[in-house]
Amino acid sequence: MSKYRLQAVVFVLVAFMLGCNEFMVVGVLSDIASHLHVSIALVGYLVTIFATVYAVSTPFITILTSKYSRYKTLLVLMVVFLIGNTLSGLATNYWSMLVSRVITAAVAGSIISLIMTFTTVVAPREKRANLVSWVSAGFSIAAVIGIPIGTTISTNYGWRYAFYAVSVITVMIFFLLVWLLPKHVKQVQGSIKGQLSLLKDRRIYLAAMLVLFTAAAMYGYYTYIRPLLTTTLGFSNASLNILLFIIGFMSIISTRWSGRIADHGGLRVIPKYYVINTIFLVLLPLALSTKATGLTLLLMISLIVTIFNTPVQIHFLNVAERNYPQSLVLASSLYSIFFNFGISLGSATSSVLVGTIGLKNISLGSAVYALISLGLIIGLNRAIKARKASRQNLSA
Repeated sequence: MSKYRLQAVVFVLVAFMLGCNEFMVVGVLSDIASHLHVSIALVGYLVTIFATVYAVSTPFITILTSKYSRYKTLLVLMVVFLIGNTLSGLATNYWSMLVSRVITAAVAGSIISLIMTFTTVVAPREKRANLVSWVSAGFSIAAVIGIPIGTTISTNYGWRYAFYAVSVITVMIFFLLVWLLPKHVKQVQGSIKGQLSLLKDRRIYLAAMLVLFTAAAMYGYYTYIRPLLTTTLGFSNASLNILLFIIGFMSIISTRWSGRIADHGGLRVIPKYYVINTIFLVLLPLALSTKATGLTLLLMISLIVTIFNTPVQIHFLNVAERNYPQSLVLASSLYSIFFNFGISLGSATSSVLVGTIGLKNISLGSAVYALISLGLIIGLNRAIKARKASRQNLSA
């Protein structure tokens, strides 16, 4: 196997590791609540808090560490992540669990951002979209394999061992990164103000808002995917892992599909998928009346809800490379920053809607966010087109 392929595999494993740590809590909410003697609703807020800390801390760490070697910075962040994840397994009460989740959330975003910048170093431009889509797929693979395995470990041995398993994976990945990462990467340094100038670009802030509201649309229902499957649709707990596996597998297909879209049309062809997603989310409460229609529509939503991720990530990287080279690492972090803000918004919205309009109808909140996303992708495409026209006029 070539060095490039090995590097690609390790990059995907990093995303898998982060995805397991972040999303595994969804599968073991009940077990953690029972052992820590708190309500499941309180444990559910760990998802919101993790996402919020992830989103808030990532730009600060990214900007403040930009003057240091990316290689060394990534390894240090991996060690901090290992400590935080292990402390989650050792948590004896809710507050120690909360602190451990804050530690891991604080560095997780910067880790994946640095991995994305390394993709621009190791991958030829024609292979970049494919590699980015595979790295993004690492999170979906975590949903397919990591969450069900974590749930199985929790059920049979205890939820703590699910976190210990992630720690073992982290140690293995750490040494692979030491071996395979480029030690010296050309970096364009800039002041904090210079790096933040990226955010003034209309093509950037519209894309960032698109990521936020798309994530909110997804987590407006996905935060409660377990009770939707068991309580609303009536599937047994024994079949839960299989169902989560199938839903996660659809997400992997979606992510790989988004890589092909990034190479063939990119953001220009995305609006139609938002139209379809909005319609599906509006129809979901009706579809949840039966197992067959409910599960079918959940699978179809899972297939298209993240179709935008690779085109948007490539968009951030390309704009930064061409116009804001000093902000490349910050640009690579924008997707994860705003996706996690979106997770916070979506999960908080779903928590409110569960108590007001009921579990069955929470996708209506997601539909509103999907509709907002549709408006944003249309505006983003117009901004990109206008920038191209302006560039052509200047060169004429």
